[in-house]
Amino acid sequence: MHNYTTRAGLSVDAPLAELLETQVLAPLGRDVDAFWRGFADLLAAHAPRNKALLEKREDLQSKIDAYHTERAGKPHDAAEYQAFLRDIGYLVPEPQDFQIGTQNVDAEIATMAGPQLVVPILNARFLLNAANARWGSLYDAFYGTDALDAPAARPGGYDEERGAAVIARGRQFLDETLPLVDQSWADLKDENDGKLRDESQWVGHTEKGLLFQNNGLHIEVVFDRESPIGKTDKAGIADINLEAALTTIADCEDSVAAVDGEDKHLAYTNWLGIIRGDLEESFNKGGKTLTRKLNGNKTYKDGSGNEHSLSGRSLMFVRNVGHLMTNPAILLPDGSEVPEGIMDAVFTSAISTLDVEGHAKYGNSKHGSIYIVKPKMHGPEECAFTNDLFNAVEDLLGLKRHTIKVGVMDEERRTSANLGACIEAVKDRIVFINTGFLDRTGDEIHTSMRAGPMMRKGAMKGSDWLGAYEARNVAIGLKHGLSGRAQIGKGMWAAPDMMADMMEQKIGHLRAGANTAWVPSPTAATLHAIHYHRENVFDIQKELPEPAGLDALLTIPLAEGTNWSDAELREELDNNCQGLLGYVVRWIDAGVGCSKVPDINDVGLMEDRATLRISSQHLANWLLHGVVTRDQIMDSLTRMAAKVDEQNANDPTYQPLIGNEDAPAFQAAKDLIFKGVEQPSGYTEPLLHEWRQVKKAG
Repeated sequence: MHNYTTRAGLSVDAPLAELLETQVLAPLGRDVDAFWRGFADLLAAHAPRNKALLEKREDLQSKIDAYHTERAGKPHDAAEYQAFLRDIGYLVPEPQDFQIGTQNVDAEIATMAGPQLVVPILNARFLLNAANARWGSLYDAFYGTDALDAPAARPGGYDEERGAAVIARGRQFLDETLPLVDQSWADLKDENDGKLRDESQWVGHTEKGLLFQNNGLHIEVVFDRESPIGKTDKAGIADINLEAALTTIADCEDSVAAVDGEDKHLAYTNWLGIIRGDLEESFNKGGKTLTRKLNGNKTYKDGSGNEHSLSGRSLMFVRNVGHLMTNPAILLPDGSEVPEGIMDAVFTSAISTLDVEGHAKYGNSKHGSIYIVKPKMHGPEECAFTNDLFNAVEDLLGLKRHTIKVGVMDEERRTSANLGACIEAVKDRIVFINTGFLDRTGDEIHTSMRAGPMMRKGAMKGSDWLGAYEARNVAIGLKHGLSGRAQIGKGMWAAPDMMADMMEQKIGHLRAGANTAWVPSPTAATLHAIHYHRENVFDIQKELPEPAGLDALLTIPLAEGTNWSDAELREELDNNCQGLLGYVVRWIDAGVGCSKVPDINDVGLMEDRATLRISSQHLANWLLHGVVTRDQIMDSLTRMAAKVDEQNANDPTYQPLIGNEDAPAFQAAKDLIFKGVEQPSGYTEPLLHEWRQVKKAG
């Protein structure tokens, strides 16, 4: 139950109010009463507009549903369809030529290219690991993953044979990236041996090594003959440290289960610790208590003996929630819940103002900027609303205009189709666009839910709309001046244990023009950094074509006459139901919004609400069009519940699905499918929040 306190007519979760007033507003020297009055005024102005935009979404969807229902059985007419979408306002005119005007952007975003992490903000340990992933050991990354093509390490301590293979692969990386004159790095005898072909790559001396730079990223070669590795190495090289996760997104949205004031208090507390620089987390490992905290900076001396420092931490974004959800952490004067996205904007920006105004141990932005990723916006009107909201937050906090920067996630169909106009709506604060296949596919299915049965989920990756979506996102970003001023990103590698496959495939994101891409762990960030040494993204961006038109993007991924066998239908149902149940049971019962969940083949995949959205919408679509029956889905759910129980058998806190079919987890899974057609934009949050609150109430 909430313990509310009254502030300017608002009922505010009392611990949340205390956190903001004592830990944020007081150090900032802000007048507490004036802040709450201003916040109440901001809500009065923006909450109704937020609601109206959601109603606009539903109105457009109802018109699209009616269009497809009326045309049932007729062949698709692309020209007529696009004319219809323009007539209802789903498609808007392309804006006149413009270039973004964003100022005061940190180099990690604007002029550097490298990996990006996304981490659930509720987990302090994961958050610290991600923030500290600015630097990673290449030796550790190769030794512990299948990215190294060599026999796996033998158990029982350090495997010298595996270690020798790691060292050889490290020397190969150095030869490729920092080539020497007439010799290999494998030939060196000490740190003074050898000469770079390009002497401009040398940066300076660190405490125990040499610092280099390639394609804007730093490489530290550590020389330490006292260390276990260095003392057996001919040159005394103990490790190779790569600058890896340039940026990290602390996520309040898809990767967390935050349904009330208690959850939001934890989210904002962790963000406060990151911004102030004092977040710590203690945990037990191997019988020892370890404490994790933020890394300090890495210092070095240049050739003249002058000392400099490089950040030891990722530059941090915070991802607020989208426009859809409300939260009982704050009640408006009429008793309704606060729009959660508005609350996030105010609270995370207020906390980040501590960084802007110099109340941080390390500092996040060197340019006094606040970086917020805004997901799940539908079209330019919603982007314009975010821009106006951020104006209002800046005014509330006394910040200069456009202090708050925005990352626009291109993951909804109406945004993809109107991306130029979306960018224009935030053109003086935009620092990021990206693509996200899973959420975007969920919206693709929901938007055209009544057009017919969709192709199988796996086949979506080869569909016309997806190729157009990925290419247009980059091309439109480049057309409007994002190169050198903002990030153009690509989505997550979902299999954290399959690093060899990642190393083979994810370089494609760079070759497509993305100067950042999401990875699932600090180790993956270190390995993915190799790609940015191999390819200069900014050179690639100069050669990419102009954006294509809308025809391919708006091609609906219908199965069109496909007759699946019973075995194929069962396979698709089982795949969707197993993934859905495996994720939902953790979300509802344990409050875990993102984790490595075994798939139907027992391969651990990173799952969040985006993966759930596509699975639930795909099942709802096939059920709507009679491809499968309710009984077939229930049969699959029951069989897959048994499999999920088996996969979680070693977890002593796990509550089985079988035998608890009336409990919130299984009921939530059923609702996500059987109520999927009516869910707003096919989002999973409303039902997840409802059932998680039932679970928390006990």
